[in-house]
Amino acid sequence: MHDVIPTTRGSDRSLLAASLVCFAVAGVATVAADGIGLTLGATGLAVGGVYCLARYARSVTREHLAYAALGLWLSFLGVAGAHAVGLETVGSIAPGPAWVTVVGLAAITRATLLAAAGTTIFLGFREYGSPAPAEEPEEVFDGETTDYPTR
Repeated sequence: MHDVIPTTRGSDRSLLAASLVCFAVAGVATVAADGIGLTLGATGLAVGGVYCLARYARSVTREHLAYAALGLWLSFLGVAGAHAVGLETVGSIAPGPAWVTVVGLAAITRATLLAAAGTTIFLGFREYGSPAPAEEPEEVFDGETTDYPTR
C-alpha cells in the first residue's frame, strides 16, 4: 500500500481562475486609477496573475495548455465583439446600471486578453525551450581529421 496520495495532472484549475480574477481586478483598478497607489496595486495584482498563470502552465500538460490558450483567445474575441458595438450601447441594453456593465465587460476583456497572451507565451516557452532530440554526431576514427580545427 502506498502512502502517497495520487494527484492527477491538470486538475488545478483554481490557479487559472485566480489569475483571471487578478487580471480583471487589475483592469478595473487601472480604469479607476487616479493616483499612484491604485496603479501600483493594479501592477501588483497583474504580477500575481502572471505568477498564478505560470504555476498553472507548469501543472498541466502541453496539450491542455494549448487548449486553454485557444479557449481564452476565443473568449477574448467573443467579448471584444462588445467593443465593436460599444460598451455604452451594450450597457444601455443590459438590465441594471450601465456603468456596471461597462466596467464588467472591460474587466472581462482585459482578463481574457492577458490570460490568453500569457498562456500562449508559456506554451511557446514550453515548445521552444524544451530540448529537441539532436542528431548523432558522426564518428571520428583515430588518425582522421575533422573539418573543424581544434586547439
